Amino acid sequence: MRAMTAKTPMRQAAIASHPSGPALSVQGVRKSFGPTQVLCGIDLTLVHGERLAIIGPNGAGKSTLFDVVTGRTRPDGGRVLMNARDVTGRAPHVISRLGLSRSFQTSQLFDHMSVIDHLRCAGLWPGGHRYTFWRRMHGLDDVTRRSERWLTRLGLSDRRDVPAGALSYAEQRVLEVGLCAASAGSVMLLDEPTAGMSQSESARMVALIADLSQGRSLLMIEHDMHVVFSLADRIAVMARGAIIACDTPARIRAHPDVRTAYLGDYADAFGETHDGDARDA
Repeated sequence: MRAMTAKTPMRQAAIASHPSGPALSVQGVRKSFGPTQVLCGIDLTLVHGERLAIIGPNGAGKSTLFDVVTGRTRPDGGRVLMNARDVTGRAPHVISRLGLSRSFQTSQLFDHMSVIDHLRCAGLWPGGHRYTFWRRMHGLDDVTRRSERWLTRLGLSDRRDVPAGALSYAEQRVLEVGLCAASAGSVMLLDEPTAGMSQSESARMVALIADLSQGRSLLMIEHDMHVVFSLADRIAVMARGAIIACDTPARIRAHPDVRTAYLGDYADAFGETHDGDARDA
């Protein structure tokens, strides 16, 4: 799959000129499980409209960092701020309602719930509806109309009434990413969205993420370097619970410590066919 760049000069200028503070700021976050220190004082900033990819070997602490940011895990120290509001240790549903949405490494769908009902659920809160268990979603015409539009955008219209458990693996991943966007969050966290996909499926997912992340801030964990270099405005490299580098794709590709620790020969292979991207970064 040839990676398709999303880092145009116009896009970079829009990111750099945003008048407010960071969309997400992780400040000195630490987390240990027993004697094992998993996060060692993480500092990371996601600016408005930016796509930031986190890469690193298994066990580096990437998913634990996502758990801390989304409120699933309370840190031992440090702070997490979203749009300058301290959300450290707050409940996941509270952080979600403040505009943060997340997908997981493994499927978190309801196997027996239809695709359209998943999207209806995601659209309740942003549509101004509160969770009232005695009211049927099917009667909420505005929610259904928005959900139908999301079905079209995700390419799942013909799977409308299919239970999520009957979808193919790639379709489930598409639905999960779509749920993040349909919840109307301004900050999206995607944990390995293309894991286990074929090259063609991965290419379609890259195009979908590029579309859905327009006007949002994206923080993404990903192991597929084609996907990372296709989407990311910046790349943060984690190893042993710490950020060892965070910079533009071109500079990360040339960073000696990153090449040794993670990228290896991929940096040279990617550079041979993407020199134009490197000059633009």
